[in-house]
Amino acid sequence: MQTVIGSTEEKMKKTLANLKEGFASLRTGRASAALFDKIKVDYYGEKSPLNQVANISVPEARLIVIQPWDKNLMGEIEKAIRSSELSLNPSNDGKVIRIAIPPLTEERRKELVKLAKNQAEQSRVAIRNIRRDGNDELKKMLKDASITEDDESKSSADLQKLTDNYIDKVNQILEEKEKEIMEV
Repeated sequence: MQTVIGSTEEKMKKTLANLKEGFASLRTGRASAALFDKIKVDYYGEKSPLNQVANISVPEARLIVIQPWDKNLMGEIEKAIRSSELSLNPSNDGKVIRIAIPPLTEERRKELVKLAKNQAEQSRVAIRNIRRDGNDELKKMLKDASITEDDESKSSADLQKLTDNYIDKVNQILEEKEKEIMEV
């Protein structure tokens, strides 16, 4: 019974972590190294994450500097950034790649908020599905007579409280991301 609640909470934590990770790659008006988390660079025939082949720093609010550990990767890094959905234009001075983060248009901000809401809704649905799986597990345990009806009822209520708590967290994270996106 406690194992069902514990494993359910663990799955809900992972869903929340995935949402935060997804939000980190949503571009706001501010520079962030997390923007490049999903970008892979062709490194001698292998697709490697950008942060494993270069140092990414944010010296100013709207500037990102990427310093490859291997100077031969400059072109590959630029190509990977240009072909990503970030719509950024890197400039290369032979030593480092600089990327100026342009301010977002109002239309683009609204698109990003819509994307964030969509990701949050997917997380809420995932959390509810995890709750359903936990309840199914409890019903199975009740059927097998390994727990009593009272235990099943109490555990179901605990799962609902857990679900409400995690959905509130999703809503809170979404609210913060919306503010960040809409800030000029």
